[in-house]
Amino acid sequence: VQLQASGGGLVQPGGSLRLSCVASGFTLDDYAIAWFRQAPGKEREGLLCINREDVTTYYEDSVKGRFTISLDNAKNTLHLQMNSLKPEDTAVYFCSIAVIDTSTPKRGEFDAWGQGTLVTVSS
Repeated sequence: VQLQASGGGLVQPGGSLRLSCVASGFTLDDYAIAWFRQAPGKEREGLLCINREDVTTYYEDSVKGRFTISLDNAKNTLHLQMNSLKPEDTAVYFCSIAVIDTSTPKRGEFDAWGQGTLVTVSS
């Protein structure tokens, strides 16, 4: 089981980035899947989640209307489209899966993690 996240980088405020998380050894659509982030000195927080019924939940209010989660089943890849980025979005972003279905991306409910990709929003 492996999750490989990519797509992070340096972006100016107001800019956009698209993160990807490629899964190998299993099928993403069989699990609840989510994006988390961890800013320096802060706890890892859940952002968005797709459960096994393909229902999307926005768990973090600050990303509503700016971030979109999507699953490309053909490529077994999870995406996070991030628009209107703000300096406070600076963090390491992680993809994760949960064996037990859930609609709430709480860290303790998720079982496998990608290595994280750093997003820095700065002018």
